[in-house]
Amino acid sequence: MSMRVETTDVLIAGLGPVGAALAVYLARMGVSVIAVERDTEVYPMPRAAHLDHETMRLLHLAGGADAVLAASQPLSTYEFRAADGALLMGFRPPAGNAPTGFPVSSMFHQPTLELALRARLATLDLVSARVGHALSGFEAGESGVRAEIAGPDGAHAVEASFLVGCDGGGSLVRKLAGIALDDMGFDEPWLVIDTRLKNGAVRLSTSGLQYCDPQRPVTSMPMAPGRHRWEFMMRPGETAEDVLSDEFIDELIAPFADPASVEVERRAVYRFHAVRAREWRKGRVLLAGDAAHQMPPFMGQGLCSGVRDAANLSWKLAAVLKGHAEPALLDTYQAERSPHVQAITEAAVFMGRVVCTQNEGEAASRDRDMTSKPEAERFGAMPGLAGLPSGFIAGHESAGSVFPEPWMAGASRGRLDDAAGLAPLLVTRGGVLAAGFAARGGHVVEASRLADAEGHLARLMGDADAVLVRPDRHVFGVGDAEALLAAWDAYLASNSPSA
Repeated sequence: MSMRVETTDVLIAGLGPVGAALAVYLARMGVSVIAVERDTEVYPMPRAAHLDHETMRLLHLAGGADAVLAASQPLSTYEFRAADGALLMGFRPPAGNAPTGFPVSSMFHQPTLELALRARLATLDLVSARVGHALSGFEAGESGVRAEIAGPDGAHAVEASFLVGCDGGGSLVRKLAGIALDDMGFDEPWLVIDTRLKNGAVRLSTSGLQYCDPQRPVTSMPMAPGRHRWEFMMRPGETAEDVLSDEFIDELIAPFADPASVEVERRAVYRFHAVRAREWRKGRVLLAGDAAHQMPPFMGQGLCSGVRDAANLSWKLAAVLKGHAEPALLDTYQAERSPHVQAITEAAVFMGRVVCTQNEGEAASRDRDMTSKPEAERFGAMPGLAGLPSGFIAGHESAGSVFPEPWMAGASRGRLDDAAGLAPLLVTRGGVLAAGFAARGGHVVEASRLADAEGHLARLMGDADAVLVRPDRHVFGVGDAEALLAAWDAYLASNSPSA
C-alpha cells in the first residue's frame, strides 16, 4: 500500500513558542502550513522566564501578548552582587513603556504563552497543527522537501516547499541536514528550581539577582505573579542525584526564603551553554530558535531571539512563495539574525563568567575591580539591543532599529500594527503613489492619521517625507518615498538594500 501524501507550502517541525509564532505569521500572510509536534500537550512547567518589549510586540502580532501581559510582572532592577552583598553591577529599566508600547522587560509564564499561540493557530484555516506527530526523516531537493511523519495512525508523507526546524536544541532537522554547531566556549551545569508561592503571595522580590558567590553562584528571579525561580550552579563532582532531593533543595533555598513558603513545581539539571549552527539555511531546509542557537540565560534573551527568528524568516518565506521576492532573499535570514544572536550570546557569556567564577582568588579580584567605582556608578540603564546589522538602507541613524508603535488617530484609534498586520509599512506625509507596493501586500498610511503623543514617530522621520518599515518591524529606511520603494524592490530582488 502506498503512503498517504499531503502537500503544503511550509512544514514546521516543533510547535513550541517559536514554531507556533512562525506558523501564525505564515498563515496570516496567506501561506499554508503543517506543523508537527511530538508532545500531545503543552509542557505545563515554566522554562523561559523573560520577554523584552520588542518580543512582546512581535507576540502581539502573533496573538499571544494579551494573555502573557495578564500573567507577567516587570523587574525593578537586575543586580549582580558579591558573596558579601556588595553590588558588582546593576541595571534599571526605564519607567513606563518602551516606544513599542510594551513594558521594557517582563517576567512571564511560558505555558500561558504557548496556550495562547495554539489558541490563535486554531482560528487559522491555513494551519494544520498536528500534536502527537513527529518528523522521522526527510529528503530535500531543489524544488522542495519530502518528509515522513510518524503519528498515532502510522506514517505518512508531507511534501512542502520548505521545511523549518523549530525542534529545539537537540534538533533532528539540524542533524539530518548535516549542519554542525559552533561552540562559543561556555558550558556549565546548573540546578533549576521553579516554585509557586504559598498563601496568596504575589512575589518575593521585584529584583532579579545574580549572587556571585564562588562557593555556590545563585540566580534568584521573580517570574510570573505567584512564582519564583532559583538556579544554583553545581559544584565540581556533584551529580543530578546529589542535588535533586527535597532536603538538599530546602537547604539551598533557605538563605533566600522560608522553604515552607514555596511549593517546588519543577526541579531539573541543565547545562547552560553557547552554540550556534553554522548554517541556518541549507537549500529548502531552515532552522529557527534553539535549533539554530542556544545561549546562557543571563541576558534573558533565548526565547526572545527565537521569536525574532520567526518574525524575520516568516515574511521572507511568504514573499518568496508568493513570487514577490527572489529565493536569494532567504540568504539574508542568517546574515541578519546570526550576528545579532552572536552579540547577545557574547554579552550573556560575559555575564555568565562574572557569575560563574568558582575560584576564590579570581572572585576576590573580580570583586575588587568591580567595586572600585562608587556604588551609584555601578548601576546603569537596562542595556538595549542593537538593531539589524544589515537588511536596511544605510545612512540614517534609525535605519535597522525597531520601529516605534504609533497609534491610529481619531475614531479608528488602535495600534498601527493591528491595522497593518504582517506587512511592509510605508508611513508618508502624503501624495505618494505606491500602487505596486500595495499590490504586493504593502500597507500605506499617512503620518497625519497617526497619534504620536510621545513624539517617537516625529523624531524618527525628522524632515523626511517617508519611512519604510519591514514586516518584522525594523526600519528599512527614512527619506524620499520613491527612493525607499525602489530600494525595497532591489532588496527583494537581489538582497541588496542600497538605494
